[in-house]
Amino acid sequence: MDAAVDIFYRKVLGDARISSFFDDIDMERQAAKQKAFLTMVMGGPAHYTGRDMRTSHARLVKSGLNDSHVDAVIELLAATLKELGVADSDIAEVGALANSVRNDVLSR
Repeated sequence: MDAAVDIFYRKVLGDARISSFFDDIDMERQAAKQKAFLTMVMGGPAHYTGRDMRTSHARLVKSGLNDSHVDAVIELLAATLKELGVADSDIAEVGALANSVRNDVLSR
């Protein structure tokens, strides 16, 4: 999980479509929260103590976060997992899980 999140955020920060949403973010803290969250949703220990998706992304929605940005995140997540040799079926499952919170992320 550590390698996946680290690679993923390198991709995110290098992607002009979404990198600006992370300008004022403590990336070390963000990566730690993401690792705990992904570990929990993938069936591991539940150590995630962050805010819910709607609350944690509300500021970003006000700044213009939309479906194209969520698509970019899911795309980069899939590319990261592919780079790490994760099976296509597992990548599809992670993508479906990420997509399942789209409406909460976008406050819909």
